[in-house]
Amino acid sequence: MVKIAVAGGSGQVGQEVIDALAAAKKHEIVILSRNKAVTGDSASGVTWLAVNYDDKSQLIEALRGIHTVLSFTQVMDYTPQENLIDAAIAAGVKRFAPSQWGSASTIGMPWWAGKDKIKEYLEKVNENGKVLEYSLFQPGLFLDYLATPYKTAKYLEPLNTMIDFQNRRAIVVDGYDAIMTYTTVKDLAAVVARAADLDGEWPVVGGIRGNRVPVSQILKIGEKVRETTGRAFTVDKVKLGDLERGILTASWTLEASHPSVTGDQVEEMLKTVLIGTLLSSAKGAWDVSDEFNQLLPDFKFTQIEEFLAQVWEGKP
Repeated sequence: MVKIAVAGGSGQVGQEVIDALAAAKKHEIVILSRNKAVTGDSASGVTWLAVNYDDKSQLIEALRGIHTVLSFTQVMDYTPQENLIDAAIAAGVKRFAPSQWGSASTIGMPWWAGKDKIKEYLEKVNENGKVLEYSLFQPGLFLDYLATPYKTAKYLEPLNTMIDFQNRRAIVVDGYDAIMTYTTVKDLAAVVARAADLDGEWPVVGGIRGNRVPVSQILKIGEKVRETTGRAFTVDKVKLGDLERGILTASWTLEASHPSVTGDQVEEMLKTVLIGTLLSSAKGAWDVSDEFNQLLPDFKFTQIEEFLAQVWEGKP
């Protein structure tokens, strides 16, 4: 048993992972939060601790005796995570997982630039010899998003993407059959819980490959599991060059956004995210590796067609 600190533990993905860790009943979990939550305190082996991410001395004290830190902090402001890394090193933390939890690269996705900053920072702190073991957990896109508007996880909320099963439509980049990795958030959480038990060193790149499929195959699955509607998928094709110039020619756009984006930002952010997701898919960002699959060969991932057939059975 070790002590695991979860930073940003009140977020959707963080809560999914916390539940998986708590269910395993193998470790003591400390949830770091800017505002101490009133929920979860009674859960076995789970405690909450309010912290100020701008106060390194407070962070160091919070991390004393901690073996592993899992970060789910917002990536748009990367300074708090840098402070968390510095505090982890000062407190003697062994393992650190930065706030990645997505694609293999951030190409075409400027809103995730903070992920690259943190990756570079971790490389820098270890440039003269390893002082902190870390892994970039990368599960690709959450398979749950293809179930939108239906919720398939306890905390993760539905989110629109470039492939819309509800309205039987998709946007693809003309001339590119992008390879996508889809993993359910439940499987991600289970893998993280298993990874916490591993005795060996974590891989720096921690790919988690639930399903590796080309977009064309996803659309075929869509036609199959939505065949009861009697309507084929409508596919809009957009040009890579247009996307690179910030031009979106598709007949529709995203309708839901992350709760961290509000007000006047929403419309522009939805366009930026859709363009970026299409660009990044064409450039291979969502074709993640399988390091944790290899470390956990007995783990059975939820398969895309079975999952979607169950979700969409009988749906209008």
